[in-house]
Amino acid sequence: MPTASEPIRHHHAHPLDFESVREVPDSHAWPDLHDHPTASAQGAAVPVVDLSASDTNVLEQMARACESWGAFQVTGHGVPPGLLRRVEAAARGLFALPTNRKLEAARPAEGVSGYGRARISCFFPKLMWSEGFTIAGSPLDHARTLWPDDDPLAFCDVIEEYKEEMKQLARKLMRMMLTSLGLTEVEAEAETGWIGPGDESGGMPAVLQLNSYPVCPDPDRAMGMAAHTDSTLLTLLFQSNTSGLQVLQVVGDNGCDRTARWVTVPPMPGALIVNVGDLFQILSNGRYRSVVHRAVVNGTSHRLSVAYMCGPPADSKVEPIGKLVGPGCGPVYRPVTWPEYLSVKGKLFDKALASVMRTKQACLEHI
Repeated sequence: MPTASEPIRHHHAHPLDFESVREVPDSHAWPDLHDHPTASAQGAAVPVVDLSASDTNVLEQMARACESWGAFQVTGHGVPPGLLRRVEAAARGLFALPTNRKLEAARPAEGVSGYGRARISCFFPKLMWSEGFTIAGSPLDHARTLWPDDDPLAFCDVIEEYKEEMKQLARKLMRMMLTSLGLTEVEAEAETGWIGPGDESGGMPAVLQLNSYPVCPDPDRAMGMAAHTDSTLLTLLFQSNTSGLQVLQVVGDNGCDRTARWVTVPPMPGALIVNVGDLFQILSNGRYRSVVHRAVVNGTSHRLSVAYMCGPPADSKVEPIGKLVGPGCGPVYRPVTWPEYLSVKGKLFDKALASVMRTKQACLEHI
């Protein structure tokens, strides 16, 4: 794997027509996918939190999940099941288009929105068995390009409806996660004013990422999405009924007996997955950790996922909340804006969080 200072540019490579290939080409063949053992179906399991539960343990469950896993599945969230089915159908319709049509809406090299391969591709020598479509702002212009002879509003309407539902849920989860850290709701909104009600010019801006993982002729040699953390506050992920998402669980103490293993997050009907992002790890002063996750591919089923990735307004500094900084131990991380952090992540990748730590000692105490 290249170091963070040696990104590999794959922009010259034409996207693979996944439907036509009968074997994994060298460009997509990963030499070793077993960097950590995979946990068995029994035992390890990403926690499930039911937001509709009336008992007081919900915040405690959320806190344990964020501290131990950096992720949890959430049910009882109120997002209509019909909307989840419609957004999946919209994504399937988009990725079913001919490759040359999708390339008409290709994401510019320095742009955000559009069709293309995973942004993290430049940090890996092999390409991933996936394709993606990023939506920042209105999807209308791209939809007109993708469906020039049809009405693009059907796609746009379901995307906008889904984004609105995710925005409301993200705000709710941010309040709950901050409260689970020991803050009152008043303190949570005082520390992060952008989680309160607001129009599109305020609140938490977000990007919607549609991901497609086609059927793979040799799943043991290909990777859908390589291991990474999200450069967000939190990410809300909807996955289709095909398994593929795995999170890295670290077990043991901080010493030599510390081990890591991949744990599959099985699809649950109607459930959404919440990933703690790098910025929330900063906000919590390292108490809640961003989760390392990846996606493996399947030999018989086409998998889809839809990620709602949200962060703070561009001009807002993210730094450890004062109440979470204990006596005798200062803030672990320096203040950083989302655009600044994205720039750092684009250069340093998995070393980005370490680069915004204040001191080496603080780093050692919170790993």
